[in-house]
Amino acid sequence: MCENRSVSDLPPILLDWYDTHARNLPWRVPPAERKAGVMPNPYRIWLSEVMLQQTTVATVKDYFARFTARWPDVAALAAAEDAEVMAEWAGLGYYARARNLLKCARAVVAEHGGQFPANHDALLKLPGIGPYTAAAISSIAFDLPHAVLDGNVERVMARVYDIHTPLPAAKPELMGRAAALTPQDRPGDYAQAVMDLGATICTPKSPACGICPWRDPCLARAEGTAAALPKKTPKKPKPIRHGTVYLAEREDGAWLLETRPDKGLLGGMLGWPGSDWIDTAEPRPEGTPPLVADWQPLPGEVRHTFTHFHLMLTVQHARVGHAATPEIGEFIGQNQFSPSDLPTVMRKAFDLTR
Repeated sequence: MCENRSVSDLPPILLDWYDTHARNLPWRVPPAERKAGVMPNPYRIWLSEVMLQQTTVATVKDYFARFTARWPDVAALAAAEDAEVMAEWAGLGYYARARNLLKCARAVVAEHGGQFPANHDALLKLPGIGPYTAAAISSIAFDLPHAVLDGNVERVMARVYDIHTPLPAAKPELMGRAAALTPQDRPGDYAQAVMDLGATICTPKSPACGICPWRDPCLARAEGTAAALPKKTPKKPKPIRHGTVYLAEREDGAWLLETRPDKGLLGGMLGWPGSDWIDTAEPRPEGTPPLVADWQPLPGEVRHTFTHFHLMLTVQHARVGHAATPEIGEFIGQNQFSPSDLPTVMRKAFDLTR
């Protein structure tokens, strides 16, 4: 490291910075309180970490507040109806997380007496908890010295050590560096500190090196390479898939909806009946309409991006009488359904009817 600093020097420097500059987050115990002996609630740490996967802090805050108000502990969440949890999750995306959230909550209640285990290996055995989440809960909730490696930490490690191997190939080296820096003293605060450093100072673009607590030992700053790191292997272009959805509006205001299969994209969520989504633009896949009606294509189309592909949907709309009998799904009345209960792509289709 630069300035003749050893690895052992870095954690105390960062913790001093964190004591003053820690972000105020609803699931976090501030460093002053933590040093006074107040420990975080493992349920809140777990819930926040699951929500934060592929999602920003700004987006998660409101969802976290609603979830914890409605289900204040793991036992309450375990007892919740699947449909209610999926509806509250709508808009956060990556819906497998919501399904695993319920599975995990129920496993904690059934197998651990409603208490998250203070053991990294035991956490890894719970549904939906992978290496990163297990490390985050272990360190933040239980103060165990496990290194966390999210995108922020990857960026910090790549820059501090001037690592030019592109991601994802660089992950093992970055994890080794992160593990070597993780201290025995205050590992939970340290884990949050290095994530805060990446989120607020060592940002992807225009890192604020001048005010960084690790500016002196940072090799990338010394070499002038910080802004170019971490390097990433170029991604293949995402394919474009096409499909059709059918929105049937009954004369009493009810809408025809189906619950999607548990497995696959948007599993377990409410949605509109429609075709498969396939990599064919012309002719547009139409599938089978869910009932006989005077279907009319709506102007415009739905465009939505998933992790691995872009989606373009044609929306067919029909108004039907009370006697209409669908072959797929069921009509849900206005008092039982809100567009906000739908995943984002389905809500976009609904918006075209307004």
